[in-house]
Amino acid sequence: MSVRHGSKEALNKRNKKKYELGSYSTKTKVSEEDQRKEVSRKGGVLKTRLKKASKANLLDPKKNSYTIAKITGVKNNPANRNYARESVVTKGAIIETDKGDAKVTSRPGQDGVVNAVLVK
Repeated sequence: MSVRHGSKEALNKRNKKKYELGSYSTKTKVSEEDQRKEVSRKGGVLKTRLKKASKANLLDPKKNSYTIAKITGVKNNPANRNYARESVVTKGAIIETDKGDAKVTSRPGQDGVVNAVLVK
């Protein structure tokens, strides 16, 4: 039996190369001060990962202006129900700030910054 190039059987004949491997997820936690880590990726690209977050760039849709707000906690996280208890911030999470509740629109583990839109 011959194996066609590009078929599923052909892909399972070897292990992954180093550049094909993924990385562990960055669980960005709420903290008193920010903590970032620079990670080298393929092609010499540096990716900034946010390990701990204390502030968010908050967009107020009524005023159409950005302000910096202090994050006090995570109210709800649709990515994983345990993330709200662990105070993990991901895209789509509802966070509590000093200006009100906000929905995270950025990917803190990928972008290195928390951007959010005011909900209430």
